[in-house]
Amino acid sequence: MGKHISIVVAGLIFGLGLALSGMTHASKVLGFLDVTGDWDPSLLLVLGGAVAVTVVAFRFILRRPAPVLEDKFKLPVARVVDGPLVVGAAIFGIGWGISGYCPGPGIALLAAPGWETWVFISAVLVGAFLHKASTSSPGGVVTRPRTTDG
Repeated sequence: MGKHISIVVAGLIFGLGLALSGMTHASKVLGFLDVTGDWDPSLLLVLGGAVAVTVVAFRFILRRPAPVLEDKFKLPVARVVDGPLVVGAAIFGIGWGISGYCPGPGIALLAAPGWETWVFISAVLVGAFLHKASTSSPGGVVTRPRTTDG
């Protein structure tokens, strides 16, 4: 139960941070991405703040033998930049540039959804389904190997 409560609280804090920083406003994000036009650099503060908190917090958190509410850390192990990663990143970036939303702010907008939110969430779900269908065997096991060495 504590794990689920902490997930909800963390999600609410994250969503509140996204809303306060303006990342739930597509025009704000698109202004940040428009580096050759009317560029709005204010989101650099958000990105810098996130990186600073992560760098400091992870130094302490990863010294622990395990998370407080899990039995082990589940950190990414893949270090290979391959074709599927590049294609997926390109699709993500194009979608972000077109809509002005990435998944976090898009999901946060479910608190006050408009038609753009539903289009975005539908596109995310279709993309997730296509990814799962293209990388899974009929038994649901990912067939693309992940390696821990680079």
